Order: sequence, then structure tokens, then C-alpha cells
Amino acid sequence: MSGQQDQTVVDHHKHEQFMSQPESPTSDVHPGHRRTSGAPPSEDGQPHVRPEQIGPAVFERIRQRPGYDTALDDIVDAVASGRRLNVAQGETVFATPDIWSVISLGDVYRRRLHGDIAYYNVNRHLNYSNVCALSCKFCAFHRKKDDDGAYQYSIDEIREEAVKAAASGATEIHIVGGLHPWLPFSYYTEMMTAIKESAPALHIKAFTAVEIVHLARISKRGRDKQDGIKAVLQDLKDAGLDSLPGGGAEVFDDRVHDEAFKGKIRGEQWLDVHRAAHELGINTNATMLYGHIETRRDRLHHMQLLREQQDRTLREWAVKFGVGLQKAVNHDGEEHEAVVLTGPDTNGRQPQAGDTPNGYHQTIIPLPFFPDKSDLEHLPSPSGLENLRTLAVSRLMLDNIPHVKAFWIMQTLAMAQLQLKAGADDIDGTVVWYDITKVGGTGTSQECSVSDLTRAIREAGFRPVERDTLYRPVARQGSAWSIAG
Repeated sequence: MSGQQDQTVVDHHKHEQFMSQPESPTSDVHPGHRRTSGAPPSEDGQPHVRPEQIGPAVFERIRQRPGYDTALDDIVDAVASGRRLNVAQGETVFATPDIWSVISLGDVYRRRLHGDIAYYNVNRHLNYSNVCALSCKFCAFHRKKDDDGAYQYSIDEIREEAVKAAASGATEIHIVGGLHPWLPFSYYTEMMTAIKESAPALHIKAFTAVEIVHLARISKRGRDKQDGIKAVLQDLKDAGLDSLPGGGAEVFDDRVHDEAFKGKIRGEQWLDVHRAAHELGINTNATMLYGHIETRRDRLHHMQLLREQQDRTLREWAVKFGVGLQKAVNHDGEEHEAVVLTGPDTNGRQPQAGDTPNGYHQTIIPLPFFPDKSDLEHLPSPSGLENLRTLAVSRLMLDNIPHVKAFWIMQTLAMAQLQLKAGADDIDGTVVWYDITKVGGTGTSQECSVSDLTRAIREAGFRPVERDTLYRPVARQGSAWSIAG
């Protein structure tokens, strides 16, 4: 079943049974620890939703469940106390047949941070061109200039898309595209300016790290290395760029890179671009593309590098707000200080818009690989259970990234509902147009209404909250919106 995501492992009956389980793994919470208003964060850094305090009975119930794997004992203890998991423990949660306990532990962390909230946003995606200088094996999106289906938006067409997005009530426009060999750097800054002039309230989340490196090259700043990257980002920020998406990370492994994405930037370059963005006060997301030729150990290495960078990024914030630092061992075997947001003693405190001295990784988005029409079409897609497990492990390992997104476009809305029970707190937004990946033969028009999103969240047992790109709650009347509070 090449190219078809195996969602049959969770059939309709099991889906309903899982969603309606009377004994939720985190149902034993202390009363009075959940704030239900949509107020913005307070000045002391507290989140706008008070997290659930997970009682000892939760962990005892996990251990007493039929089929519990005792190999998880030290991991259950670590989650209960808020200790960072190491890579060996990550290998255990990937390998155990007891996926229910893995999901339950992921759910503990998401509820400590976000209580019963699940986020969505009203957004619009724009892929400005599919013309690309690269020909990555995993990618069915790219075209060469004269290929059938090749396209490129003009600045006027982009302006029209921004106007339509704003008129529909979108708070964000998400922009990525191919590495176009002939578009000048001015095209990208003019794109930012045109959007801000025509739709000033739209948050512009644009350009993967791969695109940023490409823009440094075409603007003759590639040889300036990190200084060139920062100069490109500053120019884009001055023109209207607000944040970076997390795409282009794929998996941080040289073997995988050379076989599947040869010519694309390596993991250290991706991390350097995001570090430069953070230094300029630009928030970013992070992704991980899994289920192709990488191993589970490669995924864990990817997560380890992300959380080490986030440790360095958030250290000053953690000291300011009294978030305790833990001793941890990095990927080189050296000790360093870790910022852990998911412990019981942090009371859900996490970075918020405006209270950090720099930008940071807001969200991790695990993305399943779809081989359709790519050079890796002979590979199967990851199964539904593998998607659930990978998301739960991402929540457990990435203890310093506030949000985990179940990107419904690539997971399907039904799988995103299940993943809300496994550690995700966000299912993304209305999207409208997405030309990168088509699940099960869907087209580029992949819109999900607000009512669809909120219904899916409620069916999963959570409370839907509309957010902006920076995770501030949104107050809305039709297409008119403002930040709540």
C-alpha cells in the first residue's frame, strides 16, 4: 500500500472506545488547578490556562493496567518527578509494545502544560512557487522551470491572497516554496511589504531554514556564513516577516541527508538559521520528517539536538522566572544545564510572547513521510500506531518546547484527535491551500472549517481555544478578531 497512510490500525470502533474511555490516564487531578478563562498570560509568566496537577494515582493506574511493560518503570518515575529522559529511555519508549502507557505518559506532560485546552488557528497557506533548484528524493512538490505544473506567484497575486486571507478572518499567512533559481532577493522582501501593506494585521510566518540559506546565496551573502544569515533575516524582518515555520529540518543525520536530501542544508545549518532567528527576537517552529529511511535512533538524535539548542535559548528566561535547571548530558556526552518545562514543580510555566529576551522554538511538529510520486515511492508510509507513538515520544523527549502540533493535513483529522490524547495540544488551522503533501490523493485545496476543528477537539475531550501564531488566545466576532484580554 505504497503511498497510502495505514490508518486502519485504529478502526472506527477502537477510535470511539479510546475517545470515551472513562478512566483517562490523567483523570485523577487535584481540583481547583484549572483556570477556564481565555485571559492572556499574566506579568509573572503564568500561562493563560492553569495546568492540571497530576496526582500519584495516575502513575499507579498506568502501572496496574493490563499489559503494562515493567521496562517502563524508571520512565514512569522520571515523568512523575519531572526528570529529563535520556536517549536510552527514549529508545525504550519507542521499543515497548505497551503503547498505551507511552501515550498516557505523553498525555501527562501535555496536561501539566496546557490542562484541557487544545489550540487551533484561522490561517491560510501560500506556496509561492514549486520551481526548485533541488531534486530531493522524498519530494513530489518540486518542478523545474519548464515542467508541466510549474508555477510562480507574482507580487500582485500574493497581495490578492493576503487580502482574501484577511477578509476571511485569518490571523496568519504561512508561506513556503521551492528554491527558485532565478527570483531575486527583492522578490521576497517585496512579498513581505506587499502583505503588510494590504493586510497589516496578518502575522507572516514564512520561509524554511533551507529557503533562508538560499536567500543568503542569491543576495551574495552566502560566504558571510552566520552574519549573512542574520543580515537576510533582518532584512526580511524589517520588510514584515514575523516568524519562521519549522520545515526543512527533515532528520538531523548525515547518512539520511546524503541519501534522501542530498544538496539540501544539513542539520547544523538548519539549527544555525533558527539560532540566528532567535537572536533577532524571531520565534520559530521545528519539524521532524519520519518514516522513510531513518531509524528511531536517528529521530531521538534529532530531538536531542533540538532540545539542547532550546536549553541554551531559554536559559536566561528560566533563571528570570525561577524555572529550575537540571543537570543533563548532551549528545557529545558532556554535562550541561537543561530547562525542563514539563515537571510537576513548574506549574505549567512556559515562555510567552514578550517575556523572553529572544525568540525560541514554540512548537515541535512531527511529520509522517508520504512517498507518493517521489523517488522513494517504494517505501511504505508509517502506520497509525507509529504516528501515535512518535508524537508521544516527541512530547516526552522535547520537554522544553511548549507545544506539540498534530498537523491534521499530514496526520488526517481523525489521527489528530487521537494524538491530542498522546501529547499534542494543537491541531493547526483552517489551511485552505496546501501543495506540499496530499494525503490519500487529496488535492491542493485542503480546507477545514472552524466548526470542523472545534468539533474534532471537543470529541477528543478537550476545550478548543483559537490562538494566534504566538499562542495568544483570540477573541472573535465573525471575521473581526483581536487578542483576548
